Amino acid sequence: MKSKILDAVGISAAVLCLIHCILFPLLLIIPLGISHNPYVDLTFLIIGTVVVFRVTKHVANRWLKFLFWISILLIAVSVLADFIFEVHVPLIYAGAAGLITAHIINFKNHKH
Repeated sequence: MKSKILDAVGISAAVLCLIHCILFPLLLIIPLGISHNPYVDLTFLIIGTVVVFRVTKHVANRWLKFLFWISILLIAVSVLADFIFEVHVPLIYAGAAGLITAHIINFKNHKH
């Protein structure tokens, strides 16, 4: 049951991250006086890493574990590139989509 809750939190955080990553660049076009804050991306990365760590302790499928961790890695590379080089790398989109997919697969694999 706890893993189902973690999957729900993970899906929610990954969807919010994806929405943030897609909509925020569009908001920068409109002169509202806002700017990109990489700490928001870092917050999503930390939440995602904690949830993935806790979920993958109970996942037996190696491919699903791989999908979880490769998705976190893609997001981490993107966030680090933003902090170090101030470049927004689109790997974050693939990572968020991978996390959503992995959580949905894991959620569906639960015995209800």
